Amino acid sequence: MDVDKKKEIKKQDDSSYDDRLSVLPSSSKSFKEVLKSLGPGIITGAANEDPTTVAAYSQAGARFGFGMLWLALLQYRMLVVFQEMCARIGLVTGGGLAAAIKNKYPKEGKQVVVILFASLILIAGTINLGADIGAMAASVKLIFPQLSGIITTLFFTGFIVTAEILIPYKKYVKILKYLVVSLFAYVVTAIIVGGNWNQMLVSSIIPHIEFTPMFALIFVATFGATMSPYIFFWQASEQAEEDVVKQKIKEISEFDRDNPPRISKKEFGLMRLDVVIGMALSQLIMWSVITTTAVSLHNHGIIDIQTADQAASALQPLVSTFPYAGVMSKTIFALGLIGTGLLAIPVMAAASAYALSDALGWRQGLSKKFTQAKKFYAVIATSTIIGLWINFANIDPIKVLVYTATINGIVAVPVFITVMKIANDRKILKEKVNGKISNIIGCITIIIMAISVITMLLTWLYR
Repeated sequence: MDVDKKKEIKKQDDSSYDDRLSVLPSSSKSFKEVLKSLGPGIITGAANEDPTTVAAYSQAGARFGFGMLWLALLQYRMLVVFQEMCARIGLVTGGGLAAAIKNKYPKEGKQVVVILFASLILIAGTINLGADIGAMAASVKLIFPQLSGIITTLFFTGFIVTAEILIPYKKYVKILKYLVVSLFAYVVTAIIVGGNWNQMLVSSIIPHIEFTPMFALIFVATFGATMSPYIFFWQASEQAEEDVVKQKIKEISEFDRDNPPRISKKEFGLMRLDVVIGMALSQLIMWSVITTTAVSLHNHGIIDIQTADQAASALQPLVSTFPYAGVMSKTIFALGLIGTGLLAIPVMAAASAYALSDALGWRQGLSKKFTQAKKFYAVIATSTIIGLWINFANIDPIKVLVYTATINGIVAVPVFITVMKIANDRKILKEKVNGKISNIIGCITIIIMAISVITMLLTWLYR
């Protein structure tokens, strides 16, 4: 082989995944086909905006007005980078994130760590979905005061568990895609509420920082809500689930380095487009919620909002853009909470089931029937039912969410570091490893998350 040929091969081998693949598919790709290809990324982005996350954003808007709008743009690139890494891991290996971690660190001691991560995600996810069920029931009561909250919570729990177990995967994913539309309720509410658009634009670009304990607490809360570990585990496993549906692999997490799924350049491009659009939608909702609560609550002196349904109920007497604008804002905001809850709760439950199944080597997948993956579905049902129980137990929901945020924060940093290592491992991903841009943004994200976790723990210990 001549010298020039060797140089060319080495150049191709050293080139990064970022450099070789564009975000957009080829120009010949029809708009309809692109829409059809959207799935794991856009569902993940939508599920990230669950009612408890909306509550965190509502606190930011109510407490600091437009002061935290710039976080939406800052977090967007971070989300895209890590979600794309997880999607790539799932697509290339045909397995979930926990399975990739097990194969990256095969020693027995490391396996215990994977099980610990999966267990913590299960605990945090169960508490989180319990709070979401309560928020959905409270939102229904805002629209239909005559309905019993007990009946509503029981209905939502039963509906979600039944749908996740009985509805075939392809139809179920379509339902989740349709529920994504519910997120635009927050955008519509922001438009109805209105505001100073020039000020909003400036606040969205120029950072505003206050050196106060409350600012630090809300800053950490928004990062914790946006960068929750469960969405990264869901993204990788759901991408692998797509490999199963397309018959590229038989089982999720049957990891084979020598015979990975065959993925075309076009499929990688569509995966990245899916992630880019999904995370853009996620951050648009963050921006809309902060804007809505900043204009309607903060500007009227209401700065203490604990839950998302409180934010919705507070809108009605304060919004008077045109006749019945207040009632419309409250109703649309509440409908958004219900829709996103229906989307996020099954994703949380499934993410926990995927992680635990990977860690313990169980058969898994929403494409499987109940009889084919009993333990996987048992985790989904059990976590959702325990979440329901939390609503009837004498537990302070705000304290519970603080514990959830603490668990997520503790798990997030080591998970992010591990994802970075896997995404740079040529033995696992071959030539589909990270490029320089992804590594730089990934490192910055880890540093910010580490500082956020330390701040959160100090605030929690010395409050």
